This record gives sequence, structure tokens and C-alpha cells, in this order.
Amino acid sequence: MKLLSTILLLLATTAQAQDTGRTQLFDAGWRFHRGGAQGADKPEFDDSKWRMIDLPHDWSIEDLPGTNSPFSPDAVSQVSGGFTTGGTGWYRKTFTIPAAQQGKKIQLQFDGVYMNAEVYLNGKRLGKHPYGYTSFWYDITPRVKFGAENVLAVKIKNDGENSRWYAGSGIYRHVWLTTIDPVHVAPWGTYITTPQVSPQSATVHINTKIVNEAADAAPLRITTHIINAAGKEVGVVNATQQLAGKADSPYDQDLTIARPQLWSTETPVLYTAVTEVYRNAQLTDRVQTTFGIRSITADAVNGFRLNGQPIKLKGGCVHHDNGPLGAKAYDRAEERKVALLKASGYNAIRCAHNPPSPAFLDACDRLGMLVIDEAFDIWTQGKNPDDYHLYFNEWWQRDLESMLYRDRNHPSIIMWSTGNEIPNREKPEVVKVAKMLSDYIRTLDTTRFITCGVNGVTPDKDPFLATLDIAGYNYARDRYDTDHLRLPSRVMFATESLPLEAFDYWMGVTDHPWVIGDFVWTAFDYIGEASIGWLGYWQDQTFYPWNLAYCGDIDICGWKRPQSYYRDVLWKPNQVSVFVKPPQPSFPINPKKVDWSHWEWHDVVADWNWKGHEQQPLEVEVYSSCDEVALFLNGKSLGKKTTNRSNKFTAHWQVPYQPGTLKAVGYSQGKEVSNAALRTADAPAQLQLSADRTTIHAKGQDLSYITVELQDKNGVRDTRAENAVRFTVEGPGVIAGVGNANPISTESCQLPRRKAWQGRCLVIVKSTGEKGNIVLKAAADGLKGAEVRVVAE
Repeated sequence: MKLLSTILLLLATTAQAQDTGRTQLFDAGWRFHRGGAQGADKPEFDDSKWRMIDLPHDWSIEDLPGTNSPFSPDAVSQVSGGFTTGGTGWYRKTFTIPAAQQGKKIQLQFDGVYMNAEVYLNGKRLGKHPYGYTSFWYDITPRVKFGAENVLAVKIKNDGENSRWYAGSGIYRHVWLTTIDPVHVAPWGTYITTPQVSPQSATVHINTKIVNEAADAAPLRITTHIINAAGKEVGVVNATQQLAGKADSPYDQDLTIARPQLWSTETPVLYTAVTEVYRNAQLTDRVQTTFGIRSITADAVNGFRLNGQPIKLKGGCVHHDNGPLGAKAYDRAEERKVALLKASGYNAIRCAHNPPSPAFLDACDRLGMLVIDEAFDIWTQGKNPDDYHLYFNEWWQRDLESMLYRDRNHPSIIMWSTGNEIPNREKPEVVKVAKMLSDYIRTLDTTRFITCGVNGVTPDKDPFLATLDIAGYNYARDRYDTDHLRLPSRVMFATESLPLEAFDYWMGVTDHPWVIGDFVWTAFDYIGEASIGWLGYWQDQTFYPWNLAYCGDIDICGWKRPQSYYRDVLWKPNQVSVFVKPPQPSFPINPKKVDWSHWEWHDVVADWNWKGHEQQPLEVEVYSSCDEVALFLNGKSLGKKTTNRSNKFTAHWQVPYQPGTLKAVGYSQGKEVSNAALRTADAPAQLQLSADRTTIHAKGQDLSYITVELQDKNGVRDTRAENAVRFTVEGPGVIAGVGNANPISTESCQLPRRKAWQGRCLVIVKSTGEKGNIVLKAAADGLKGAEVRVVAE
């Protein structure tokens, strides 16, 4: 295994990192039409009847015409896409560039469009971008009418069977407009590394690509200021050079930072590099780049080390959708996802199976989450008739460049992944492609490891795995010991693992230094691959109305599922949780489920409401990382049991049901350190609302996630309640999405109502751009209503 040492400083998001006067968010004021619109690329096309929207936008999560649901058993996507519908959509936006900007260069950047985006400006085609997950940009200067109206049109085709999970449809990430001088920093043109890092000092190397689009040569000075987290300048460096007209050139700068604050999962300290470009002493461009200083190494003896300290990767795979929002990549939705995983003990995320949004990586940088940035799910051989294999040969290089140039300065990213479960990995022609991808990545960035998610790990896959720096094992923990004996220098980890085998996978990590981590499938639940966590494989149309995978540690609303509590006991001390196996299965069982399909968790619930089963024995599971755990029913002890590695940190009881309180108490060194309880609820009597944030930004993009609970008169959530709840909003806010995490619910994700499931539902409120008090009110027949206030400022 080749030992890599990576020390990286971060470019957070090229567009977002730049000065607001240079780059502006271009999300507001679009018109949208779902379906064909011949001639919509022409400026004179009448779009007055089209719907006004702001980005990000995803039409696949919207209700199908004439229905109150985005789901249909006849959807072409079927189980893979969660029975949602793609098709064709059009976007148009009219805008004006002031006449005073004549002579400037104008660039348009899309962070992500799914998929086959054709972009037109003033009737002229700018280009096409097939891949739905990479960012792309155009220099639109030759097509812009300065001082007059310009019409931008985007046609999107999400046709056929093209994804194995919910992809969404449309311009689902941000769009940016950049206005710059002809002499400027190139898009994604800043690359900062630190060849030497220690607590005493860090050497910083800054490579900046400067473009001179003017006709004449330019005498340039490039000045870069390094600003620490407290806003103090800790370094400055200059470079001068003559740059010919109509040319570009890299500028290299080096400096040393004394006593740097190192970026880590516990202390995600970020710096800012401010790069200024001067021509004849006149400032022509200024770019801000947020970065962190850290080092990584990995080998089979010492494992993975961050800043010289060993760290095991507590990881999970994450698809890109945001549950009730569909694929819409609001910054807060991306940040919340990372924050919830961090709170549940995760320190690493594998972006499965595509590059994420810039906002997601920004959140990982700020919150201290390690990332595997993955390029593809498909190479030359497709997994669906209409997927990326149709474009791979023509586009792989440009899409890799997009991922690496955009993301290569994020301190959170520790690995590039070339793909996932590529077919025929043992064949020489596939190994050749694997080597081609890895070799090309190394021409763009040598500061991170290269991996790939590989299934069917057997010796005939050795040539494929040899193209990687770290071997990604999908569902192959049984190979950890035998492969280490064969190839003692190989560093490996579980790029995917089964929730049901969480204990065995994590013990494999803790016991073997050459196994550096475990990434469960999945950390967060998602739309699509419907019912993989219950009905399993093989899948067919009869699985409708299932639309969620139902395999995530955390559900699509952000609530922890039982398996997440079990992972707590593997990763954290003094944890206790209690669950009950239902007398009947929670959902109908699939009698044809194949024996290798095991992405589910045990059928257990956090529920002590079993009317009609009085005195019948129920199986109770207690997960505990304490030395011992005791179980009490209505204050009466049911005994104490040890919880340790020998019983996989799980204790079992058979408990005759009677209403009241079932409480588990954990003890370490003889002292009570933790407890968890289930309580029987009376009939629901009231609604209770709680917002994750009661103050949000009044920028038209920020979100507050509001949990609605159906409680009895004593404030106990009725976990059986499925009442319909209605919502109204007052003030400068709108409902961006509603959900309840029920995997078979086909209700609208957008209407101001939702049935509860397990006694709760979720409302996502979005600011509209004005300041003021947003009041969400909830009502349900026969229950006391409730409201919550969110301040937009």
C-alpha cells in the first residue's frame, strides 16, 4: 500500500467563497414549466403563464398534475426512484446586466442540475451538461446584451430509467452569476496545500490560476492574505509576473504560519485566504477562500491518522436527497443533515454515489465531518438502460475535473472515490478504466487517498484494488483477516456494511489497525430503493406504495431510528435505550425475499402502548454500553443484566404487558449513569410544536424544522396516533415541505397538511426574504391546537 500524506487547505465553495460584489446568487425569479415547450429557448417565447419559482427546485417531489401526491405506481422510476416521475422541464429567467458593466466578463455557474441540461441565452445554445451531480459554468459574455433584457432558458430531460435511487428533477442546487474584470482568478482556480504541518508551524503553498482575457500583456501582482478564525492576519505573500494577453498562468506562493490551529473533527478551525489581483497597481479581482490546516496518513500498521493522531472512521453512506424537500439542496437542509449525524456519533460520510452539493461540503468543513467524495455509480457498463454509462466515455474526464477542481481544497475530504460496485471488476478492460481514473485524479490532486466501493471482494479483484490507495470493501468483513494475511500492507475499510451486523463490523474496525473504518448503508434514510430495509430484494411494482428505503439510522425527518440508538452503544459510553418487538410485524412480510437481502434492522419500536395484549409476554431489547442494565416496570425491578461484548451490548427480557412505564437503567462501576423509558399514553389530547431554530435568516432560503407531536393530557406522545394535522403560516414564511417518515405514505410533501405517524410529523418552514415573525399554527380535529413563532431577521 502506498503511504500518502495529505495536508490540505480548503476552498469552501468557489462561488460562495467569493466577494458578494463579484458573485451573486442567481436563484430568485425563475419561471418553470413541467413538460415540453417547443420554442422556449427563444427570447420572444411567451412564458407569462408559467409558474414563478425560486431555486433550488425539484419537480419530482411536487404533486403530480391532478393529484395530491408525487408518487404513482406507474412511474417509470418504479422502486428505484421511489415511484416518482421525471420527464422534461423548462426554466426561464429574465435579467439585466447594467450597461456600466460593458467590458467585464460574465460567468454563469450551476451547482447541480438533474439531468441533461441544455442551456440557452438569448436564443443561442451555450451547451449541454448530461451528468446530474457535477457543477458546470459558462462564460456568457459574448451572448450578453448589456443594459438590456437577457433571457436565460434551461431545458432538462430526466427520461427513462437512469438512477438506482431518487435523483429528483430540475435545477436542484444553486445558480451563481459572476461579474469580473478581464484579468481575474479562474473559476475553481485556487489550490492551497501545506507540505509541512506541525503544532509549531505550517508551510502553506498557494497555486492560483490567473486569466488575462484582455488583448494586451499585463504586469500583475498577486497578493494573498491569510486570516485566522479570529479575523487576524497571520501571513501575507506577494508574487509578480508578466502575463500575455489572451493567456492564463499559474502563480505559486509560499508562506509559513506559526502555531497553526489544526482542523480536526473535534476542532474544525478554518482560515481564510484573500487573494488580490493587481494590474498596474489597480485591483482587478479579489477572491476569498476558506480553508483548514490538517494532515492525514494511512497504513496497515498505524491505521488512519489525522494530524498524527489515530482515528477510526465512524462512517455512513448518504444519498443526496433531503426527504420531504426532495433533492432541493438548501444550505440549511444540508447543514442539518451533517449536524444530526455528528450528534449521533458519526465522524465520516461517504457521498453515495456522486459528488454532493457545495453547501454540504461547507457544512462538513464547519462542523468537523470527514468526507469521501465519490464520482460515479456507473462507468462504461450501465446498471439501468438510460444511466450515466451512455455518457461516460465522452464526459468522465470533464466530470472528474469538475469534482476535483471544485472540491479539492475542502479539509473535510480525505478520499476521492472513483465509483461504486462497478460490474466485471475482475476483467482487464475494467481494471484499465480503474487505473485511468485513478491516474487522472493524481494529476489534479495528490493530497488525498483514492478508493472505490468494491463488492464481491475475492482475489481475482486484486488488480482492480491495486489501482487504489485504500481498498473499499462492500459487505466483505469476512475478508479482513484472510486478505491481510495475503496482502499485509493493504489498508481496507467497509465502504458499505449492513445495519444488522453493526456489532461485527465495528469490532472488525476496533480489532484490526489495517481496517480503518465502517460506513453503514445507510446513515440517513432516503427516497428510492423503496423498502430495501423491509421487503428487500427482488423488487417489483407490487412494492408500491413503499417509497422510502427504510434502512437509514436516521429517518428522512431527522429522527433517530432504533438502529441509531444501537450504534450509540458501539461508539459512546454510558448509553441506554429500550425497544419492544411488536406482537405482529410492523408491515407485511415479503415471503419471496432472498436470503442475502439484509438491509433491515430488527422489527422493534419505542412503544409501550399495547392495548389488547395485557399480560401477554412481549420481547424487550435494551441496548447498553454500561456495565450493567436493569429493567423496571411501573417501578418494579425485572432484574439486572450485564451488557458487554459477549452479548453484543444487548440485554433481552420477556415482559408481560401492563400499561405504565417501562424503564431501563444503566450502571457503570455500580453507579447509575443513564436511563431510558417508554410510557403508555392516554388518548391524544393536544398538539405540541418544537422548532429546531426559532431564529432564521430572512433571505428567502433559510429553514426551520418544526416537529409536531400528538400528546395525551400529560404530555406523553401517543406513538399510535395517526391523526391528520392541518397547518397555516402567518408572516414572512412559507411551508417548504411536510413529512412523517412513514415509508408507505403517499401523501403530498407540499400541501399544508399531513397525517402523523408514530405520533408525530414534520413541517419545514422557509423564510420569504422579508424580516418579521413567522407563526406556524397546527390544528387537528378533537385536539387542542398549538403554534410556534420563528423570527426571520
